[in-house]
Amino acid sequence: MLKDRYSYVAVFSYDDDGICIEFPDLPGCYPCADAGDTEMALKNAKEAMGLHIWGMEQDNEELPAPTPITDISLDPNQIPVLIDVFMPPIRERINSKFVKRHFHLRHDLLRKLMRMA
Repeated sequence: MLKDRYSYVAVFSYDDDGICIEFPDLPGCYPCADAGDTEMALKNAKEAMGLHIWGMEQDNEELPAPTPITDISLDPNQIPVLIDVFMPPIRERINSKFVKRHFHLRHDLLRKLMRMA
């Protein structure tokens, strides 16, 4: 069963060239933002996390339990940020962009289309 709300800790790394964001519990989810733009970093982290979770749901992957914020090791230029996403509008927005249609083609037309691709 899909949950409506997920919360995970993101680690914001503040560097001279930008803000790198990592979700320790969501490998492969690495948004970023311009240097000094924490508002953009928060927005990008939330969007990336929602898309990443949607992808995991589509692949029937089990979502991990969130690591407690106190268990995350940080460097001096890093801060932990709790990111929360509400999935129903994310799912609706993504799913409304994809339309599934089934149709039948004669074999000769299908071959022509395949050659054109």
